[in-house]
Order: sequence, then C-alpha cells, then structure tokens
Amino acid sequence: MTGTTLDDYTDRYARRVRGMTASEIRALFAVASRPEVVSLAGGAPYIAALPLDAVGEMLGRLGSELGSTTLQYGIGQGSLELRERICEVMALSGIDASCGASPDDVVVTVGGQQALDLVARLFLDPGDVVLAEGPTYVGALGVFQAAQAQVVHVPMDDDGLIPEALEVAIAEQARAGRRVKFLYTIPTYQNPAGVTLSDERRERVLDICERAGLLVVEDDPYGQLGFEGDAPAPLRARRRDGVFYLSTFSKTFAPGLRVGWILAPHAVRDKLVIASEAQILCPSAFAQAAVSTYLSTMPWREQLKVYREIYRERRDALLGALHDQMPEGTTWTRPTGGLFVWASLPDGLDAKAMVPRSIAARVAYVPGTGFYADGTGTGNMRLNFSFPTPERIREGVRRLARVMEQELAMRQVFGAVTPTGSRRGGPDVPGPDLA
Repeated sequence: MTGTTLDDYTDRYARRVRGMTASEIRALFAVASRPEVVSLAGGAPYIAALPLDAVGEMLGRLGSELGSTTLQYGIGQGSLELRERICEVMALSGIDASCGASPDDVVVTVGGQQALDLVARLFLDPGDVVLAEGPTYVGALGVFQAAQAQVVHVPMDDDGLIPEALEVAIAEQARAGRRVKFLYTIPTYQNPAGVTLSDERRERVLDICERAGLLVVEDDPYGQLGFEGDAPAPLRARRRDGVFYLSTFSKTFAPGLRVGWILAPHAVRDKLVIASEAQILCPSAFAQAAVSTYLSTMPWREQLKVYREIYRERRDALLGALHDQMPEGTTWTRPTGGLFVWASLPDGLDAKAMVPRSIAARVAYVPGTGFYADGTGTGNMRLNFSFPTPERIREGVRRLARVMEQELAMRQVFGAVTPTGSRRGGPDVPGPDLA
C-alpha cells in the first residue's frame, strides 16, 4: 500500500490490541528526562551507585573471553548457572529448598514484564477477571488489557490489601457469573502506593485465595530494598502450591540487562518454558552471563546495603519536603522500602489535569489514573525518590507545592470547594483511594 494512513490499518488489528493505550509513565519520559525538569515520575534505580568500572570490565571479559558462548543462543528456561544463583538470591527472603524453591522450577525471563506476560498467556482467556490491588502496577494493567481480561481492584490501606475487601470482591464476581483466574499482588513496598502487606494479612489473603480456588501471582521487584528491618516473608515462602513468584534484577542490579524470573509450581513449569520459547526463543545468553558473573564474583549483598542507605536518605528527603511544603489537605504514605510514595491531593485538585502546569514549572510526577483500570485516581499522584538527589527532590517538591497552591487559589476564586484536612501525611493517614 502506498501513502497509507492509520485508518487503513485500524480494521486489520486483532481484537486484543484495539483497546491498548500508551502508558502514562512512558508518555511523560520525553519531557521528564529534560535536565531542567525535576523528575519524580519514573521508577529508575540509581545505577551510578554501582561499581561501574568493575562492572564494565566484567562485561568486557564476557565478550572477549567468553564470547563464543555468551553471544550464542541459549535454552528457553534460562541457564542452569543463573537459575542456581537466583535460588541463592531468593533464599535471602526466605524462599528456599524447604518451601520448594529449586532451579528446576525457575524460568528466566526478559525482565519482570515478560514474566507477567507469560502468566497472562497461560491463564487468561478473554473476559476472565483478575483481582488486583487498587492502585496497582501500570505495566501489569497493560498485560492484562492485552489479554482481554477485566481487572477488578481490591482496596488497600496502610497495611496493604484488605482481606475483607478481597472476600467481598470474590463473592461479587461469583454472583455476577464471572470467572476470576488469579489475584495479582505486590505485597512488599507496593508500586505505586509504597505500602506493605502485614504479616497477619498475608496468611489471611493466602487462606482466602486457597478457599476460593484462586491462584496468586506475587510480584516482588522491591522486596530486598527495605529501609527499616526485614520485610515480612513473601507469600511464596509461606505456600508453595498455587503461588507464582515473580521478580527481577532491574531494581537490584541493572534494568538495561532485562533479566527477571518466575518461580512456578512444578506442574506448570514446562508450559511456561514453551510459552517463552514461542515468544523469544531464549533469553539473552550475554545478559544471563552478566548477572550470573555479577552474583558470583562481586559483593552484591553489600551493594544492596548501599542501595538501601541511598534510598532511605532520599525517601526521608521526600517525606520531609512533603511535610514542609505541601498545602493543607495533602496526605501521603510512608514507605519502609521500595521506590515510591503515593500522595492524595486536597479536594478539588485533579492530578492528571495538573500535569501540563507542573511540566511548565519544571517538575514531573505520574498522575494516579495510570494505576487504575477504571480511570479513577484523579486525586492521586505517584512520587519516585530513587533517582533524584535529595537536593533535587526538595526542589521538585517546592515547585510542585507551588503549582498545587496556584491551582487551589484558582478553584477558590471560581467557587471550588475549599480544601480541608491535615497537613501532615504519614502511615496513619491513608489517602482516599487507599482506604
């Protein structure tokens, strides 16, 4: 076809892609990456904290000395060496051989995103329901949307997913005759809310899902980035049957390598491998060797401690700036790990509508609507603290607070509701969409 337009292709799309929309986070990257903009929007780790000279030398050796294998095809499940190293990493969180963690049941993926896609390919038919925290990870929403599944959100508070709300959601879907396939959850340092599911609730959530016959998909990219003691044991450390554990090296080593994994119940391991081979044939042998060599030759446990200290300092800078600068009626979560704070705005403010004015003021964030399947979340924003320096964080909050104050003043002039509420945010003051 010559001189074709978008309309010439629209009718040719498969049904599963017609509802796809661009990620609100990705759409912000073009402007958020400008040097004059303080970006509180992305979720990038602070790669400069790595020993980059040593990592560079390691990568050079993988090409020059081992290129005949690292630049070759690999196997669909991923190299045995890396799968063994992954089991060592999981053991730090309590997922070890005693609860069924074995290299045989690990499938290496192209980042955590492919892990999500594989689970969706295995279990979701068009019209199926996925239960997920509200709000939840925007990348998961895209995967479930592509699978033509319906996402039903389950409310959270400062202790994570509310078990009673999960029971209600399961019962409502059953009465409506809808088939719920699994619960998707980020129980530890949740993205975007930053909250952590309490120990007691973890057991209750697992019991509820077991009684309802629901699979559990546990996404755990941040579990080893805690600032205030150890996180509760993962769900997969508590139950081996019916729990899929997904994680990635993107937050603890290097996102550019795109290496993640699934620890799956043994009965479905082969199906995951077949699905992965159909998608990508095999994960990158070079990227796998890079991660394996990093884990076997470098002090990666000490590097985790470095990340924790850096992120704790930056979290504290963000929380302090929010306390000092935010207008009345703003509340926010207080994460004990991970990369994000979830803020709830004063009455009358719309985070999505406020984005252009914020960009003009040279500060970026992600509006809360991107983390809901149903378009809610207009009164919320996600703020990242892992990448900017503490000084940049404080300046970004100052700029953002000024934009919010200007918006509030305009709404008061035109008769909008005067905001009320506490100025101080924290773990005891959940935002309206987390309650």
